[in-house]
Amino acid sequence: MSNLIIAQGIVAALAFIIYRLFFRKKQTLLPLPPGPKPLPILGNINDLPPPGVPEFEHWLPFKDKYGPISSVNVLGQTMVILHDSDAVTELLEKTSMKTSARAQLFFATEMCGFGEFLPAMPYDDEFRQHRKYIHQQLGTKPLAARFSDIQDVESKRLLLRVLNDPQNFMEHLKAEASAIILKITYGYTIEPLNPDPLVKLIEDVMSNLSAAFVPMSWPVDIIPALRHLPDWFPGTGFKQTARKWRAINEAVVSTPYHFVRKQMELGIHQEQSYVSGLIRTYGNEDGSGVSPEDMKIIQLTATSMYGGGADTTVSTLMTFTIAMILFPDVQRKAQEEIDRVVGSGRLPEYEDRDNLPYTDAIAKEALRFFPVVPVGTAHKTEEELFFRGYRIPKDSYILPSIWWFLHDPNVYHEPDSFDPARYLEPRNEPDPLGDAFGYGRRVCPGRYLATESLYLTIARLLAAFTIEKAVDENGKPIDVEFKSTPGLVNHPQKFAYSIKPRNEKYASLIRKVERDHPWEESDAVHLEGDLIEEYKANCKAQAKKYH
Repeated sequence: MSNLIIAQGIVAALAFIIYRLFFRKKQTLLPLPPGPKPLPILGNINDLPPPGVPEFEHWLPFKDKYGPISSVNVLGQTMVILHDSDAVTELLEKTSMKTSARAQLFFATEMCGFGEFLPAMPYDDEFRQHRKYIHQQLGTKPLAARFSDIQDVESKRLLLRVLNDPQNFMEHLKAEASAIILKITYGYTIEPLNPDPLVKLIEDVMSNLSAAFVPMSWPVDIIPALRHLPDWFPGTGFKQTARKWRAINEAVVSTPYHFVRKQMELGIHQEQSYVSGLIRTYGNEDGSGVSPEDMKIIQLTATSMYGGGADTTVSTLMTFTIAMILFPDVQRKAQEEIDRVVGSGRLPEYEDRDNLPYTDAIAKEALRFFPVVPVGTAHKTEEELFFRGYRIPKDSYILPSIWWFLHDPNVYHEPDSFDPARYLEPRNEPDPLGDAFGYGRRVCPGRYLATESLYLTIARLLAAFTIEKAVDENGKPIDVEFKSTPGLVNHPQKFAYSIKPRNEKYASLIRKVERDHPWEESDAVHLEGDLIEEYKANCKAQAKKYH
């Protein structure tokens, strides 16, 4: 018996040696995915997206030139671009343990400090701990539903802002999204009618993050040694930018957290917010007793919530607005459905959602038609992979072309048409939310909150207003089109619009909002810190100019 075991062991060892010597060696000789011919040493540095060009637009022609899996290499750093949704499923979901790491872009993660935020963290125990904290407060539909009253009130206040000041509709969309996520996250009330310093601070963070995370867009990401050059050296302006952005990041992490702590300490924090809930879980009712480790996680996850909630919601609502201008039949069909189901004596509610399938599908179609993150934040391979006859080196960046997956004519009929009916019977085209909210272990933890908010805002805007083309000084309609902004987060470029109440009955209904939900005094006065004081002063100056 022992001889048999020894013989089996020898056979197994020989098989392993043969595998390592022949099969493994053969695999390591596999080519990289195809791509443009590289330059000596510099590689494909000339094949990266030029300044001002959105990433997805730059990479899209690679699909036709090189196939659904292509690659570029810059100074030894490989980037793999996927225009194949099945490949994404296999690489980012089925083998997610090997591909859930984030690309650690030096400028963004180290110099600016974005590496501490959840979307940029490597997939490790700390990442899982951060996800756990968010899941405790928002990870299921019932948990997210605890905040439905906030979404209800703020969506009504949006209608009131638009009725009183239609020219600043885009600013009102930002105010609604900010009011919802900051009330949910910190129990913070924004300035009701003027610029808010905390909102402006966080908007700057999100704008900076979007610019910082475009792979290979900063010189120091291509040549890390540049960070050692003195500040006066030509081409090192990125160092000053990084210091400025890091200071803003530090303020946005600490300022609102300490606002909650102080309110709890004084016994006047009445809101059940994300931060106060976690402070009570890991500390005491008065805000004390939270360990430094728990405090850091609470602070950082709270900051990440805004990016996943407000910034992406605003982008989708801007897409919805342009779509209603370009596809007026969609608006008419939704309004007919709302009039039939809800009537004109009230606004749509959460409870109407199942009876408004076409209206509900508009949010899905907006997420598909103009995805918020059209390329997605780069994943990083944690070991060498062999896939479909190609070799993907360890530490490669993987870029999923979300835009293409949601515009593939083999999946979506006439993908360049805004058509919510595609998700309804009998067509039943694929739900785009899987692509829109991320893959595998990095799926967006706030997706339930986002979809609820989008439904309610879109349904109420359609019930109460008509959105159409603006006209110029000669009464001629102004054409609009979808144009993307460069950066990680995709926002439509500025466009002209007209938004008016459908009739006086709805206008009267909206005016009652101020009586039923009076404007609340802002909490901005309670924010403390040198940088936030600068933002307060800037907001006061903007308010004077605005009025």
